[in-house]
Amino acid sequence: MSRYAIRENTPHGDLLTWNGRVIVHNSRGELEFLLTGDIRIIGCPRSIPPEQTIALPHLPQFAHHRFPLRREDYP
Repeated sequence: MSRYAIRENTPHGDLLTWNGRVIVHNSRGELEFLLTGDIRIIGCPRSIPPEQTIALPHLPQFAHHRFPLRREDYP
């Protein structure tokens, strides 16, 4: 399964983290739909092991979303 991460859109941007864990998600399209700002969605580097990541749906800020996203939830 592919994992995507969020990176600051700067030449040497850091990956976005929550409590020290890299935020990842399995859908690039969902990340692009939910997040705005000066960021880039990238493939999560293989050097980052799963235990050092947290899936976007597990973040408290996204608890009110149903995953996978459904078009009818966003009129």
